[in-house]
Amino acid sequence: MLFPTFDFAIFFAVAFTANWLLNPYPGPWKLAMLALSYFFYGWWDWRFILLLIASTVIAHVGALAVTRTTTERSRKVALLLACAGLLGLLGYFKYYGFLAVNLDNVLRGVGLGNLAPLLQPTLPVAISFFTFMALSYVIDVYRRQLTLARPMDLAVYLAFFPHLVAGPIVRGGELLPQIRRRRDPAAIDYSSAMWMIMGGLFKKVVVSSYVSSAIVDPVFAAPGLHSAPEAIFAAWGYAVQIYCDFSGYTDIAIGIAMLLGFRFPVNFDAPYTARDLQDFWRRWHITLSRWLRDYLYIPLGGNRGSEWQAARNIMITMVLGGLWHGANWTFIIWGALHGVGQVFGHLRRKRRVSLGLPAVADGRGRIWWQRFWTFQYVCLGWVFFRATSFSNAMAVLGRLFAWGQASPLITPLLVFTIVAVLAAQYIPRTWTDRVQDQFSQQRPVLQAVGIGLALLVITTLGPTGVAPFIYYRF
Repeated sequence: MLFPTFDFAIFFAVAFTANWLLNPYPGPWKLAMLALSYFFYGWWDWRFILLLIASTVIAHVGALAVTRTTTERSRKVALLLACAGLLGLLGYFKYYGFLAVNLDNVLRGVGLGNLAPLLQPTLPVAISFFTFMALSYVIDVYRRQLTLARPMDLAVYLAFFPHLVAGPIVRGGELLPQIRRRRDPAAIDYSSAMWMIMGGLFKKVVVSSYVSSAIVDPVFAAPGLHSAPEAIFAAWGYAVQIYCDFSGYTDIAIGIAMLLGFRFPVNFDAPYTARDLQDFWRRWHITLSRWLRDYLYIPLGGNRGSEWQAARNIMITMVLGGLWHGANWTFIIWGALHGVGQVFGHLRRKRRVSLGLPAVADGRGRIWWQRFWTFQYVCLGWVFFRATSFSNAMAVLGRLFAWGQASPLITPLLVFTIVAVLAAQYIPRTWTDRVQDQFSQQRPVLQAVGIGLALLVITTLGPTGVAPFIYYRF
């Protein structure tokens, strides 16, 4: 079920009503939210619900075993078995086909024939998101950073529909306490929630859809037909498209959660203003970045040890982060590019500190220079992220040398849209907060008129039918 659809509007009207009617009754409320969330998830395929239930059972049994066992050895065994079960489900549904095909190619190359069944299981929507949430829950219980949750609380935590299909990746310590307590409807900032939802809809339905159809899809579908400027604008355009698509979803999810009385963590913070790749990952998909940091990078050793060990840990983290996005060599290359860039940045910062210089060079000119080249490097990675294959990515990059051809796809509206989205990230947060506060202070009638006008604009400027959010497939 897509957020910007009439089906979801009806669904949310029911969910909103049930949420506040049952708010005084914790047991019925949890049962209703779980049933509604399963219905929401099963809208694509009811069989997906069984996988979500299986992940919930594994997480609960694993956390229960971690809590009940007495020796450290048995606690580690319970943790490893739970993680293996969760990762096993993820690995089969998301990576079996990829591994089987590549193994088959290797075996055929050495004359051994087909030894692995070539199956391609149906990829369940959002399996990566709820698997990471389940893993973080079990690990946090093992680390004694989180107490064992009741089975119903855990089920609602993993299945809660606002975050279910594309995040944010909310941790147990952030959401479970909110599930357990009663919410105060008088404390809900409904105007701020609607502001978030309208902004997210505009970014997804209008901006992302337009840039996709105007430049990104045509260039990536047939790179050989397009010029160097069009290839450049396609890379820049995809940077805008994926930002508006994913941050738009996050804004809608946060707004919906606010209407239900919940707070989700921030997931984006002007990522294209970053001065280096480390800064970029502090601003882009923040909940994934901190998950990879806390559950992979730091356990690997982080930046402790030698420079080589730190570089190894960065590369492992980023390559696995790329693989998390999809079973394709293009995602692995995308992760490796970010890994190499971060290793270079890490070594450069350490070298500057050892010379008694600031870790990152200051000065207005240098700052803008760093931002410019960081954005170009990020866009290089986005080419592989968007491409359907390695050859498709190389075909797009190959068009960077095709100068002198006509570029009919580059229109004033396209240029304005890309520039406007990038420039908007430099608007001080205090300015946007001030505008939002002004909206919140208006009378409900005026707010309703504003929301109605916003929906009219979105409906008028948006396409007929809305494509699924990009991160639904992860």
